[in-house]
Amino acid sequence: MKILFLNGPNLNLLGQRETDVYGTTTLAEIEAKVRERGKKLGADIDFRQSNLEGELVGWIQEAKAKFDVIVLNAAAYTHTSIALRDAIVAVGVPTIEIHLSNVHAREEFRHKSLIAPVCHGQIVGFGVYSYILGLEAAVNVNECLKP
Repeated sequence: MKILFLNGPNLNLLGQRETDVYGTTTLAEIEAKVRERGKKLGADIDFRQSNLEGELVGWIQEAKAKFDVIVLNAAAYTHTSIALRDAIVAVGVPTIEIHLSNVHAREEFRHKSLIAPVCHGQIVGFGVYSYILGLEAAVNVNECLKP
């Protein structure tokens, strides 16, 4: 099974920015934890980050022929990007939305996700563990959708 983890804008600054909200763990440390758990589950992990909406869209489009599931932390694009939403719909690869913080307990503009309606599910508010839960959900979704 192949799982694509996509990370949106400013997630490259994890461990440095708003540590009271996002914690002190870096994205590289999260990636290492995901890969370690992925090995135990027999999942091949591809982990990417971009601050560019178009690059994320391109990676989602490429996923159709290469990945079984996408786990997406679209960060701020969650609330603004119709392009990401449309790409998820276009490729038809099951996608799981994740966030480190509980976006529903934060500023009102973070309460609306444009991608949630086209994702298989949403995991929010568990910090670094949101990524592990996303991995577990991806494995489950892939097993449930097998013919």
